[in-house]
Amino acid sequence: MIIGMKPGIFTQTRITKESAIGQIFHEWSIPEYESFERPKRWYVTMGILAIFLIIYGLFSGNFLFALIIILSAIILFLQDNQAPVSVRIALTGSGVVVGDRLYEYKELGHFYMVYKPPVVKMLFIETNSLFRPTLRIALLDENPLEIRSVLMEYLEEDIEKEEEPMSDTIARDWRIH
Repeated sequence: MIIGMKPGIFTQTRITKESAIGQIFHEWSIPEYESFERPKRWYVTMGILAIFLIIYGLFSGNFLFALIIILSAIILFLQDNQAPVSVRIALTGSGVVVGDRLYEYKELGHFYMVYKPPVVKMLFIETNSLFRPTLRIALLDENPLEIRSVLMEYLEEDIEKEEEPMSDTIARDWRIH
């Protein structure tokens, strides 16, 4: 039994034990998000920056901006105080499994890899939906050639993309996510 939504814009499928996901070609687990060891200096710098941005938002009358900064600080604090959950990734005959979700190949556009160890080892899979973001999957110690060969059977590879998105670079450099 597959539990999911009606076909249309959001056709992402939840997987249960009885779900037919096809043959599993490659499988690994990744942390839900990248956790960083942050020095005390990082907290002081980010705290000062957050206070400055909150004050700026209040004085400029942009209360929503100030609220967003406060909520972002709370989220970073909570995220820093709990370990990331392990998420199962599987490349199957039906699609790409991320956690308990199946993204069927017909819903996916193309993929590309940024493999520059030890800093960046990522797989990016573009979706056909305007409302669903790009799937960003860490390769960790997986063999990128094996993963590439499996995906090439079902999706086109975008060989023009050789760099990770700027937002990922900034988040890693600033140790935000």
